[in-house]
Amino acid sequence: MLNTNFHENFGCHVFSETIMRERLPKDIFQELKNTIDKGTPLSAKVAEVVAGAMKEWAMENGATHYTHWFQPLNGFTAEKHDSFLRIDKDGHALSDFSGKALIKGEPDASSFPSGGLRATFEARGYTAWDCTSPAFLKEDSSGLTLCIPTAFCSYNGEALDKKTPLLRSVEALSQQVVRILRLFGDEETNRVSVSCGAEQEYFLIDKKMWKERPDLVFTGRTLLGAKPPKTQEMDDHYFGTLKERVSAYMKELDMALWKVGVPSKTKHNEAAPAQHELAPIFETVNIACDHNQITMELMKKIADHHGMVCLLHEKPFAGLNGSGKHNNWSITTPDGVNLLNPGKTPRENAQFLVFLCAVISAIDDHAALIRASAANAGNDYRLGALEAPPAIISIFLGDELTEILGQIESGEERPTHFGGVLDIGVPGLPNLSLDTTDRNRTSPFAFTGNKFEFRMVPSSASIAGPNTVLNTVVAEALSDIADTLENAKDFNRELNELLAKIIKKHKRVIFNGNGYGEEWIAEAKRRGLPNINNSVDSYKAFIYPESIAMFEKHHVYSETELRARYEIKMEKYSKIVGIEAQTMLQMLNKQIIPACMAYSDKIAQGIVNIKATALNCNTLPAEERLRQLTNGIAALYKSMKKLEKAVHKAENFNENFISHAEFARDNLVAVMDEIRTHADSLETIVDKDFWPIPTYNDLIYSV
Repeated sequence: MLNTNFHENFGCHVFSETIMRERLPKDIFQELKNTIDKGTPLSAKVAEVVAGAMKEWAMENGATHYTHWFQPLNGFTAEKHDSFLRIDKDGHALSDFSGKALIKGEPDASSFPSGGLRATFEARGYTAWDCTSPAFLKEDSSGLTLCIPTAFCSYNGEALDKKTPLLRSVEALSQQVVRILRLFGDEETNRVSVSCGAEQEYFLIDKKMWKERPDLVFTGRTLLGAKPPKTQEMDDHYFGTLKERVSAYMKELDMALWKVGVPSKTKHNEAAPAQHELAPIFETVNIACDHNQITMELMKKIADHHGMVCLLHEKPFAGLNGSGKHNNWSITTPDGVNLLNPGKTPRENAQFLVFLCAVISAIDDHAALIRASAANAGNDYRLGALEAPPAIISIFLGDELTEILGQIESGEERPTHFGGVLDIGVPGLPNLSLDTTDRNRTSPFAFTGNKFEFRMVPSSASIAGPNTVLNTVVAEALSDIADTLENAKDFNRELNELLAKIIKKHKRVIFNGNGYGEEWIAEAKRRGLPNINNSVDSYKAFIYPESIAMFEKHHVYSETELRARYEIKMEKYSKIVGIEAQTMLQMLNKQIIPACMAYSDKIAQGIVNIKATALNCNTLPAEERLRQLTNGIAALYKSMKKLEKAVHKAENFNENFISHAEFARDNLVAVMDEIRTHADSLETIVDKDFWPIPTYNDLIYSV
């Protein structure tokens, strides 16, 4: 029986600030707090005391082991467990956990992707304690393990993880934001934080059926599958009543997340059958990133408890909505002031307008880089389809802000009539205050009142990469603004001139219309906005000279680190597509084609049997069906042989990761699409008793 009292449960497995305040000496706690809040160096003395308190707390809760929990460049999390056990000279078992063990680990981890930053034979890789993200206890069937969030770097100090560049980017953005705040008379704020809330979409399917689909097991998506008669046309699943099995899963998931301090807030059915969403309360971006990694892991683990599988792939089912991770981003001062809050009169809030214009110019100047930050092989099937935003980067602002920016550009101030009260028209129901901006579900980057919602982020990916890029490009835009205004002789006049100049140059990226419409593609082209529709091309933005210069300027990535990540992303794309191609061939050879041939044989035998009766029966329907089957099998077989040749050719690229990725995109993906057309057509005419794998009808209505 689950303990559903979240007052007791929330954070019970977190070495939180409250726990530290209770267990640490006052002076030690204050020093650690200064490190967390102000970035002051952490002394060995503080680390030693904290390590002792952390160990005692963990062991009191039943933990016997600890691990430095880090996020390597494979996109997942990693851990190596060490026990608290120490043997004294007399052979007695003691517990031990030093400050040195807390601060630094050497997990080797040489087999993780590094993009050439380290050779496999060079084993040293270091983990370093990130005290800004709280340690937590991870629970499984073996008990509890103390998990210490850490950064992961090479022997020479290059970042080998997702966390380190994210922390660097937050620092870079903070420095530039403070420069702007000083211009507006704020002499107190010395640091700001990035606030983030990552809404997580996912699918749940029955585990028994999942096991019968090699494509789902090996790739996380269905490589074959005809669309059923009904999917999401009736909008009956969206926000619909939760099924008992799903509700039980969500309840256990909430309890598990609350224990480790993840503020899971909202849960509901999404648009597609079997699709759902979880949304947390906003946190600082570093903790939000850690918590999202924990969330994805627990989603998968807890689904297994209920005989289900959680699919985090961006497009597990063709023809249905894909899954994304809506990344809600804003900037906040230590006093809790949201710098992207327009206030009651945005037109008069000059400071807000500076930050708004900085974001607009940053997104326009670095659209390709923003696109690249949300690119992966799975997202290539999602972007621009159904509910997903298009691959074209644009910003939705809403009518009021767009009007205000237009006035600033023209220098003509006109009265605006936004906001007010929404009268529903039913006596007895309350009138609602009217928001000045609506939500645009078709926009990849939408302003939603006091934050920007980056809707492109892939559902399976870490949010660290997109936020690292977003923080850095905005830092660069703010740096340019500060460089100009810090030397202003007439601040107000030069501020107005600068904002007008920014708006005129970058207004092309503002689009409040329907991003799904075909006309937007033509309009975006006319505006000169890039339309990069695949990951392989988009990844090149990481090594544009201007990208390298910007990241190095703000000390977020070195050129070496950027080129390593480019190589890793291209190699990962090739491997993903290669696994999909191999899986498809296996399914065709061992399941689909044999099943189609067996059914054809049955039809053919039936025709023979009918003709043998000498009753002069009409066999035309059966003959027509047999013709469909044999022609379909022939076309499928021909395409399969093309894929076999392409797969064999792809194996010869060796270390040329760029050519390999381009070949996979242009050849393997194209032939796989061709194969799918033939196989899905056959599925619609082959008897269900012969079809060897669960269909979409089975999968999306299985829970």
